[in-house]
Amino acid sequence: MQTYTERRVHCPHCDHLINVTIDASNGSQQYYDDCPACCHAIHMNVVVDEVHDTIELYSDADDEQIF
Repeated sequence: MQTYTERRVHCPHCDHLINVTIDASNGSQQYYDDCPACCHAIHMNVVVDEVHDTIELYSDADDEQIF
């Protein structure tokens, strides 16, 4: 499986298009990254499926999470 990949996502706050480099070597993970245009935090959720050899990236605004 390829451990580094790049994806493009839209900022959920200002809709700015962002290039995100994903390091999948640690498996599935969640982290925050700041938008370079509006500086708001973006919640990133990386899901690594080693069986199907896929990497999914989900992004949302920090205030949209349900606990």
